[in-house]
Amino acid sequence: MKLEMEKLISHLKTMGFVFQGSEIYGGLANSWDYGPLGAELKNNIKQAWWDFFIKKNPYNIGLDSSIIMNSKVWEASGHIGNFNDPLIDCKACNSRWRADKLIEEKFTEMNVGGWSNEQLENFIEEKKIKCPKCDKTNFTEIRKFALMFKTNQGVIEDMTSTVYLRPETAQGIFVQYKNTQRALRKQLPFGIGQIGKSFRNEITPGNFIFRTREFEQMELEFFFSPNDSKNWFQYWLDNVQDFLENTIKIKKENYLLREHDKDELSHYSSRTVDIEFKYPFGIGELWGIAHRGDYDLSQHQKVSGEDLTYLDPVTNERYLANVIEPSVGVERLLLAVLCQSYKEEALENGERVVLSLPNNLAPYKFAILPLQKQQVEKANEIYLNLISKTGISGTFDDKGNIGKRYRRQDAIGTPYCITIDFDTDNDGCVTVRERDSMNQNRVPINQLEEYLKENTK
Repeated sequence: MKLEMEKLISHLKTMGFVFQGSEIYGGLANSWDYGPLGAELKNNIKQAWWDFFIKKNPYNIGLDSSIIMNSKVWEASGHIGNFNDPLIDCKACNSRWRADKLIEEKFTEMNVGGWSNEQLENFIEEKKIKCPKCDKTNFTEIRKFALMFKTNQGVIEDMTSTVYLRPETAQGIFVQYKNTQRALRKQLPFGIGQIGKSFRNEITPGNFIFRTREFEQMELEFFFSPNDSKNWFQYWLDNVQDFLENTIKIKKENYLLREHDKDELSHYSSRTVDIEFKYPFGIGELWGIAHRGDYDLSQHQKVSGEDLTYLDPVTNERYLANVIEPSVGVERLLLAVLCQSYKEEALENGERVVLSLPNNLAPYKFAILPLQKQQVEKANEIYLNLISKTGISGTFDDKGNIGKRYRRQDAIGTPYCITIDFDTDNDGCVTVRERDSMNQNRVPINQLEEYLKENTK
C-alpha cells in the first residue's frame, strides 16, 4: 500500500498527534501544534537521541544555548551575508517559488543545491518548467531571499537593536566551545550536543511537517585534532545509522546515503553525506553529516578577537579543532517514524489502522482495559500502581466494547493492551494483547511491572 500524505495527516489530527496552528482563527500557513500524543512521541524521540549521543557516548556532553544571540555571531558564521534562497516569481499569477525546488520537484532524481542562479534560470527555461500554481512558464530573474527572521531587542528600533532568531543551533555550540572545554576540563576529541528550536523564513515551506519555518534540531559538533588519524567522519556516520536502525527502528530499505559532490558542498565543508528517507512525497534529506574543518572556530576567532585555539597537552602545540557535525531535524525524524509505522490492515471482522511505532517511542506503552464495570476499580488500581512504580507512560480506557478499544489503541500505537477479564479475580492474571501480532498472553498481575520494563525498552 502506498501511503497517501492526506490520509496520514487526517489520522494524526483525529488521534491527537498534530493540529493546524491557530486553527480557530483560520490557521497560519505551515504552522503546526503537537497534541498530547504528538508531544509524547516527539519527546520520546528527543530523549532517545539525547540518551544515545550524549548520555551513553563517552566523548560527548550537552548544552542549551539561547535562541537570540549577538548579531556578530551571524556575521562571523556567514549567515547575514550568505544565508539566502533563490527566489523566483511567476509573472502570470505572482506566486513565489524557490528556483531549486521547482527543478527538484519536477526532476526528483536531481539535486541542484550547488548551482548558481544562472544555471538554475537556464535549466528552468530550457526544460520549460511550469509554475505549479497556474501552469505558465513566465518567470522573473532569480534574486536572493534572506532566510533569517529579524527582530529588535529593547525599546528603540534601529540598526543597533537588530537581532535574529537563530536559523540553526550549531553556532551556539561554537560560541560556547571554549567555556565548555575549560569548565569541564575536556581534552580533544570531544563533542557538544544540543536540542533546540530554530527558525527559517522559508519561501515555500510544505509537505506537512517536513519543511517548516519553526522547527527543532538535534545537533552535535564533534571537535578533534587536525592531526588525529582516526576516521571520525566514518565513526559518526556509523553511529547515526546504528541509532536509526536499532533505536528508532528505521528500516534500512527506507533510507539511502547520498555523498555530496564537490560542486554541491557548502563553503565550509570538505565532505558531506546526507541520509535521505523515502517519504510518500519523494526522497528528502533526513540527516546530514558534514566535515566543517576549522571554519566556524576560525571565523568566530577572527570576528570576536578571542583566542579559540586548543593547547595540546601532549605535543604542547596550539591549533584550532576540526569539526564533524551530524545534524537532524526532530520533525523530519518524527515524520519518517510515522510514515514507516502507519498501516491499514484487513481483518476477518473488518479493517484496522495501526501505528506500528517502536515500543520505546510509543506515546503510551500500555493501556488498561477493564472488561466489566465491576472491574473498573480493580483495573484503576493496577493502572495507578504501574505508572507510579515503573514511570512507564500508560492510559486507561473503559468506554465501549473491547474490540473498539483495541482499535483505538492500535490507531495510536500502544504496544500492549492489558485486559482485566472474567478470570482475573480467580487466577490473579490479566490478558496482555500485543499490538502488531494481536497475540494474547496470560500474565500474572505481580509480573506486569517486569514484563513492561523488559518489552518497552
